[in-house]
Amino acid sequence: MDKQHTLKESFSLEGKGLHTGLNIKIRFNPAPENHGYKIKRVDVEGEPIIDAVAENVSGTQRGTVLSKNGVQVSTVEHALSALYAYGVDNCLIEVDAPELPILDGSSVIYANEIERVGLQEQGATRDYYIVKNKIEVKDSETGSSIIALPDDTFCVNALISFDSVFLDSQYATLDDLKDFKTEIAASRTFVFVREIEPLLQNNLIKGGDLDNAIVIYERQISQERFDKLAETMGAPKKDATQLGYIMNKPLVYPNEPARHKLLDILGDVALIGKPIKGRIIATCPGHKINNQFARIVRKDIKLNDVQAPVYNPNTVPLMDINRIKQLLPHRYPFLLVEKIIEIGGKYIVGIKNVSVNEPFFQGHFPEEPVMPGVLLVESMAQTGGLLVLNQVEEPHRYSTYFMKIDNVKFRQKVVPGDTLIFKLEMLTEIRRGIANMKGYVFVGEKVVCEAEFMAQIIKNK
Repeated sequence: MDKQHTLKESFSLEGKGLHTGLNIKIRFNPAPENHGYKIKRVDVEGEPIIDAVAENVSGTQRGTVLSKNGVQVSTVEHALSALYAYGVDNCLIEVDAPELPILDGSSVIYANEIERVGLQEQGATRDYYIVKNKIEVKDSETGSSIIALPDDTFCVNALISFDSVFLDSQYATLDDLKDFKTEIAASRTFVFVREIEPLLQNNLIKGGDLDNAIVIYERQISQERFDKLAETMGAPKKDATQLGYIMNKPLVYPNEPARHKLLDILGDVALIGKPIKGRIIATCPGHKINNQFARIVRKDIKLNDVQAPVYNPNTVPLMDINRIKQLLPHRYPFLLVEKIIEIGGKYIVGIKNVSVNEPFFQGHFPEEPVMPGVLLVESMAQTGGLLVLNQVEEPHRYSTYFMKIDNVKFRQKVVPGDTLIFKLEMLTEIRRGIANMKGYVFVGEKVVCEAEFMAQIIKNK
């Protein structure tokens, strides 16, 4: 199982804000396990901290704005995109302004610094959100949509379309986050000249220029109006009859705008708070619909505090019943796990199919067969025992015994025909033969039972 990561050391950057035009200093710091992304406003009294999560998004016009208790920070998506792509789970960002600096309009400078300082592996397990069923979000007003589909890894497809001769339809794909630096990170934000005047009237893009954005001039205006716009932006005057891309640096990629939209998706998906395993297909995406998608996933995470493991009955088990019988002393009618489908250093996933022919159903209860809760606990314990015994030499010479069972919860009954999925995780390292575990029993996507165990591994006499 993957471990969480943070930065090996802090790094600092400085640049102007896209919307405020302020000179901004920002610092990225290592953070402890399960910290997530948090942004500290060091210029505000008390240095308040804003959790970088989807429900704290208060604005999506020309950037993602996070707010909490009246304090806000905007244009967070480019930095979060780089952190997410590099697998940084925990980071504290300190900034001395109400927005993050725009830098060159992309994520490449953040990416360079993350590579320079490196990552530090942490002890906690990385908790993924696994897309198991189709998730679809649509905006009927804009025509935007996001679809998430099951996939073994995280990948994104972005499709954009504009009413412009110079930027019509484009698409971009990222099949592996390892390609972020070469394929996506250097993609800059973009703007049409026709959008600039309204943005300025709304007190935005004070720090925008021809160095930190792709600027597309595709509808001719008068030379006088064009010159006035250049003066307002602090940009050199250009010929108003020459249409096209007018920024100082040429396109990095032919489809750079589509790649930047993909970059924005990564930054907004980072606000889910967990890395995703699934494929995202975004059509005409923007920060608004990106946030709507992130909020739906966050809601699902809250409703289902732990996800069931993926179970494909066609997959060959890592341990079949014969291997299980080599490790466990239990036999009929008390062998309660039938195969193991996943196993790692600190976790294990097992399966049991509940049949009406189970002997306990004769008395529990004849007219309403329900699997006894104590046997659910025993099933988890046996699965956990396989995790431990699989790591010792001559496992048949050892047995595991309960020392303590805590925080047992039964959420729904188990009946004939159910397939039980057991997931056990080590809470601590095994010390002096003592193992502490957390266990869950799932039927489908629902948790039916959970408990914490302390067990002792003893060599048989």
